[in-house]
Amino acid sequence: MALLASGQSSTPTASQGLGQINHIIFMVQENRSFDHYFGALRQYWAQNAYPDVSFDGLPQFNPKTGIPPLHHPAPTNPGCDPAFPAPNDCTIDSQSPKIKSFKLLTQCSENTSPSWNESHVDWGLNDPTGNLPAQLNGFVYTAAHDGRIIGYHDKRGRRAMGYYNGSDLNYYYFMASNFATSDRWFSPVMTRTHPNREYLIGATSQGYVYPIGSNSHDSQPLTATTIFQELQAANITWKIYVNPTNSGCSGPPYAPSCLLESSYVKQFQWGQTIPTNFPNNIGTIGIPNSDFDNDLKNRTLPQVVQIEPASNAGLDEHPSNSDLAPSRTQFGAAYVASIINSIMASSSWKDSAFILTYDEGGALYDHLSPAATVSPDGIRPKDLFQGDICTPPNDSGPTCDFKYTGYRVPLIVISPFAKKHYVSHTPADYTAILKLIETRFGLSSLTQRDSAQMDMSEFFNFTAPPWVTPPTPPVQSTNAPCYLNKLP
Repeated sequence: MALLASGQSSTPTASQGLGQINHIIFMVQENRSFDHYFGALRQYWAQNAYPDVSFDGLPQFNPKTGIPPLHHPAPTNPGCDPAFPAPNDCTIDSQSPKIKSFKLLTQCSENTSPSWNESHVDWGLNDPTGNLPAQLNGFVYTAAHDGRIIGYHDKRGRRAMGYYNGSDLNYYYFMASNFATSDRWFSPVMTRTHPNREYLIGATSQGYVYPIGSNSHDSQPLTATTIFQELQAANITWKIYVNPTNSGCSGPPYAPSCLLESSYVKQFQWGQTIPTNFPNNIGTIGIPNSDFDNDLKNRTLPQVVQIEPASNAGLDEHPSNSDLAPSRTQFGAAYVASIINSIMASSSWKDSAFILTYDEGGALYDHLSPAATVSPDGIRPKDLFQGDICTPPNDSGPTCDFKYTGYRVPLIVISPFAKKHYVSHTPADYTAILKLIETRFGLSSLTQRDSAQMDMSEFFNFTAPPWVTPPTPPVQSTNAPCYLNKLP
């Protein structure tokens, strides 16, 4: 029997529609905004003879006539006044140049911070607590502020306005164009990786906006119920796959306790019990003879699968923090492509849905503001540092709790049942993945947040013949130059 979250009622058993999906597989990569990755998708359609449909990407790629939204000039952000060069902090004033959205040529880019303060400044330089409509004018400033770190080359923050296109991300653009995507898909909260990934599997961060252990107010693992607990209680099979490369884990065989260190489920008290109580529910991927490969081959793929990012292997698509080991965007995309291709070539393809998205926008520019939503549990941020945005006396703005999503992130829904060349315009954050799982398997909502999401059924067409033999995607390009010391 499924666990019932406090105050939540059980979701009805899935209809025959979603009931045709027997494997829900989700993978969440790192730190890429929607405009930064998919903003040029409409340009790709025009270049490759895809039908034009409504799509809210970078406005310079919209047509001048036809289906809205229509063409507008490339968006800008105010840049740093050149009269105050580094190591001065970025100064935004009447002399600030306008930094336009521009095409990146390097597949390697320096990191930008999506943490709590920076994400709120991105909303509005002069209104980070959200009392006014979002201006979305702080991206260059926060990237420049971070750029003062010793060793960073872009100290003016221009990298925040860069984007990739269909030549760089040829595999993703093909899959997003042939299967389903969304231009209203958001990360759950305006902060960095850890809290967002807690929402991914628990629909809440229980008030944390920083990683556990950042200060005395976030020292304990979360007590919230995870989706895996609900699945376990309902006898629904599940598994978390981890790439052990460069993780420090010895194997094969790999100790579940070591693999757990590369999974964000360890942020939850219950997650820390997995190596002891459910050791067969955490396995390997991305290595020869991996558990994932064997499960595909042996037809033992669980009903719900989470694939953790291969961060230790440098394949999570996270921007670079160091010249010594720059992260190559295309290498990460090629790794994801290999996983998707293996699913499409397996017997599990016929009744699977694979969902690819990103944990947060990485403080890379997006021209749409976060969306109003519901607090998961009424808990306000409880681990802010003194002087952080939304600390007293300026702690009452609309963006000061968990009633707004984070920024838009890319999404691709790949399945034999996925609508072809489909773009959803329904606002949702990626706790909608939880709602999909709950609806399909008749589970309860975890919190008010996942309860409020769509169940993702609109991405599928169960009346048309399934795409039994999927299209053959291109090989992901990996030969773009990699440098950090200049732009573009």
